Amino acid sequence: MKTAVLIIDMQRGLYDDLPRPHEAGEVAQRVNALTERARAAGVPVAFIQHENTIDLEFDSERWQLADALRVDASDTKIRKTTSDSFLRTPLEAWLTSHAVQRVVICGYSSEFCVDSTVRRAAALGYEVVLAADAHTSHDKPHATGAFIRAHHNATLSDITSFDVPIRAVASAQIAFGD
Repeated sequence: MKTAVLIIDMQRGLYDDLPRPHEAGEVAQRVNALTERARAAGVPVAFIQHENTIDLEFDSERWQLADALRVDASDTKIRKTTSDSFLRTPLEAWLTSHAVQRVVICGYSSEFCVDSTVRRAAALGYEVVLAADAHTSHDKPHATGAFIRAHHNATLSDITSFDVPIRAVASAQIAFGD
């Protein structure tokens, strides 16, 4: 099954600023390992970057990808303005051009952009693999980043109404190729 890896919103202004998200360093390492394995298997990789006119202006320092990420010249970058990485972006057309049927999703923020993109991908008929230990969020007054990630791993992988699987899998266990 043709796969693509989507890394969502791991940007300096969201990810590198203090306080950093839960397990920020570890998550970046897991994302790097995942994308390196994907590239080695010929799997396309896309970095999706959020932007707004308040604090994430296009091409600003805060809009740039997080310092810890290893980005390859072959990777695609996609700009977005909502939590849904598909809404008003070329993501679906890019996936179609690569004949993708399964997406591996990781990045920031578990309860917003990761959640919205997982649900939209499944609604569009893509099989979804959520890299269970490679998405993160900041602690909130009502829940820690660790709890938010665990909650979304459990909740998203329990959704069956889209008629495609959504599975939360540890990043080291995600395989590419036949």
